Amino acid sequence: MHVTGTFFVKLTSETLADKAADKTLARMSIDKQFHGDLEGTSKGEMLSAVTMVKGSAGYVAIERVTGTLKGRKGSFVLQHSATMARGEPHLHIIVVPDSGTEELSGLAGTMKINVATGGQHSYDFEYTFRPLTPDQNPR
Repeated sequence: MHVTGTFFVKLTSETLADKAADKTLARMSIDKQFHGDLEGTSKGEMLSAVTMVKGSAGYVAIERVTGTLKGRKGSFVLQHSATMARGEPHLHIIVVPDSGTEELSGLAGTMKINVATGGQHSYDFEYTFRPLTPDQNPR
């Protein structure tokens, strides 16, 4: 299945565990509002690193999304892994396996983020539902 929509994101700088770290490392909190086929909010954490070479950086993030996906209510966790190598981006966002709750139990998928001119963010979300087998009972 495939859904699309827009989102607004607020990133807030947070203190790194290593307070002596140089300015190449950063930690941020994530607050998002999703609109479209995915309606809801998310909260998360991001760690990033920039390099001395213009256009090269990386980040990892975890965010919990809570809301409705095509009318199905629940939450799930997205895991981000991204790099920019001299201006060439590579972004991989997946649903953490078996992180779906309520009507989103069994959710699996990948998300793409697009940033248009002017800063408007949108998402493309490819997903499926993978029901648990009897031997995979939740803890």
